[in-house]
Amino acid sequence: MDINFFYEKFAEIYGDADKRPRLFFAPGRVNLIGEHTDYNGGYVFPASLNFGTYMLIRETDKTLISFNSVNMKFSADVGLDKLKETHDGEWIDYPLGVIDQLIQKGLVARGAEILFSGNIPNGAGLSSSASIEVVTALALNSLWKGNISLVEIAKLSQKAENEFVGVNCGIMDQFAVAMGEKDSATFLNCDTLEYKQVKLQLKDHKLVISNTNKKRKLSDSKYNERRSECETALSDLQKVRKLPNLSALTTDEFEEIKSLISMPAARKRAEHVIYENSRVLKAVEAIQSGEISKFGKLMNESHDSLRDLYEVTGSELDTLVEEARKLEGLAGSRMTGAGFGGCTVSIVRENMLDNFIEQLEKNYKAKTGLEASFYVPELGAVPSEIK
Repeated sequence: MDINFFYEKFAEIYGDADKRPRLFFAPGRVNLIGEHTDYNGGYVFPASLNFGTYMLIRETDKTLISFNSVNMKFSADVGLDKLKETHDGEWIDYPLGVIDQLIQKGLVARGAEILFSGNIPNGAGLSSSASIEVVTALALNSLWKGNISLVEIAKLSQKAENEFVGVNCGIMDQFAVAMGEKDSATFLNCDTLEYKQVKLQLKDHKLVISNTNKKRKLSDSKYNERRSECETALSDLQKVRKLPNLSALTTDEFEEIKSLISMPAARKRAEHVIYENSRVLKAVEAIQSGEISKFGKLMNESHDSLRDLYEVTGSELDTLVEEARKLEGLAGSRMTGAGFGGCTVSIVRENMLDNFIEQLEKNYKAKTGLEASFYVPELGAVPSEIK
């Protein structure tokens, strides 16, 4: 990120002034294991990334907030009396949703000039939306003197996406972005929000993110449909068991009563969720004890379940995973994020990394005609004001 260019762009759009804008950052995230469990009250294991969303902001005495982005063409000046209005799915609905939540908490909106710049690929499943939500909340909490904790920032950012944007997402993305810690992943119980930061002991391995470059938009995908199917499964099981969510069941308990789920698709979704929770618990133990191969095996099992039971992978993600598994040096590979396109995450021996990326890029293009993109991130970036 070229910070000087960012400041220059801000001055080009808004003009120079005596008051220098303040700079804030929130990371993206990659989920190592625990997919589609968050909105089912389950376990997840994400890590924040060293790339994300930057936000320059300067307060003004105007009765509007101006939104611009280095990455997006759309821009808008929104009057302080119009902050509750959506903009037909444009990117500014994400920060506007956060502003709406802050106002509901009693903060008083004031005029501001805002410029965003992000280096998270849009639609890649690396939480570009959660990143823009959290950086907005972080900045305005500071400027508007909200005294809101990072956990609360994560929660209100999720509500913004649910209620304002219209994506019925769980808490994982916003929590992982808000609570990032260096060289660690966040082991989170999405039901209670109990969490623990776990040091990532990858030894002689590196994390590789592979982007299918098949774009997706969650609100247009089958994401909400999958959530509805899980609710159907839960409703059937609640006829015989008192359950707050699907994740309250162990795998053995599920096997005893799964036949009560009348819809076959709903039964498959529930099976994925309950076994995925078990995989997360085993994976956290494996990474803490440095068992990289065991962690990788659980990643593979997770992807296969997302493909066969949850049915959210698709040919591009499956091709990336299948081709990765043929290559030397791989410990494990799986889709990450909601699916329907986006990225995979793999753990690869460091001395095999260059060959792995070169071969996977070539093989993926031969099978799909698409050019994959690859990232080898540092993990555990922290949201902050940059001074």
